[in-house]
Order: sequence, then structure tokens, then C-alpha cells
Amino acid sequence: MALLKAGGRWASSVCDTEVIVVKGPEDEVSLTCGGVDMVEAGSDPVSGELDDSGDGTQLGKRYVDDEDTLEVLCTKPGAGSLGANGNALQLKDAKPLPASD
Repeated sequence: MALLKAGGRWASSVCDTEVIVVKGPEDEVSLTCGGVDMVEAGSDPVSGELDDSGDGTQLGKRYVDDEDTLEVLCTKPGAGSLGANGNALQLKDAKPLPASD
């Protein structure tokens, strides 16, 4: 569990995925990738086995939790899927642009 602050960089221990926190919740969160806890970028990885049952992460895409309290931006794609507190993070929908009639 860690307190995720905006601007924090996190890396997966089991694949190439790296993310930057865009919006973090007030409480501590267990941020995972491929089913294994992520570590602050530059830290020693933790051991674990990649759970590749998800779709992985996509470069430049934003991922959010169900309550919209956590948002991360993928800066390096990988095979693992993102999760927070045991729940999968969802790909954030793009906002529609205003009409320019």
C-alpha cells in the first residue's frame, strides 16, 4: 500500500509498464500491474509472477478506477494489466470535442 501523489512515477516489477499518477486518492492504494505490486520508478522490483490474463497497458492511455479517484497515464506499455486494491483499472474514455459549426 502506498500514498499515490500526482506526478509520482511507478514501474511494474513483472513487465515493462511504467505510469505517472495524474490524480491520486487521499487514502493509501495498492497499485498493481500483472497482479504484482508496482514500485516507485528507480526502486528495486519485487518478486512475483506476471498474470497476463488482461489486455496489458497502452502507451499514452489513461486508466481510472471505478470511483474515479485514481487516474494514471501509461508512459511505457507492457503485458500486465493495471489494478488498484484488487480491482482492475479501466481505460478512460476520451472527452468529446465541442462542435465547431
